[in-house]
Amino acid sequence: MRVITGKARGRKLLEPAGMDIRPTTDQVKEAVFNILQGDVEGRSVLDLFAGTGQLGIEALSRGAEKCTFVDESREAVRLVNANLEKCGFSGTVIQGDALRFLEGRETFGLIFIDPPYRSGLYGEILEGIKHFDKLQTGGIMVVETPAELEPDSPGLPYRKLRSYRYGKVRITTFTRNEDEA
Repeated sequence: MRVITGKARGRKLLEPAGMDIRPTTDQVKEAVFNILQGDVEGRSVLDLFAGTGQLGIEALSRGAEKCTFVDESREAVRLVNANLEKCGFSGTVIQGDALRFLEGRETFGLIFIDPPYRSGLYGEILEGIKHFDKLQTGGIMVVETPAELEPDSPGLPYRKLRSYRYGKVRITTFTRNEDEA
């Protein structure tokens, strides 16, 4: 697991010892950032269910303005902090429940959502983002799910952009349009 490009290019990131944290593979991470292309620089990023923090760290390496990392696991928070330090970045790292975090006031231009596959939280998280108005207009959500699951849009003003399949993983992107009735 490494940072693909940008300021921290080539830096190896610390990985979890057990299987409680399932890092996004380098192949899928590279595909995600190919999908995003120039849509990272200057954005405020939320790495929800951060795990090792690699998606948020990759975004920082590519010029994101700032990143907030949220995970309820103490081990994940330790890994995120260690990986940020290793890459020379800073970020806000929060140990806590993802749904409760969404109740806060901050909004984001890019949100990575990668809950544990068996958690069944996809719908709740997307609804929470809509309900608490977490994605800025023109912002992008990137949702990683098992390949057989394709999440639905939470409804207007959100719309699905595309869905991509990479082996056992599906990446679905959403955006937030101007407010629509």
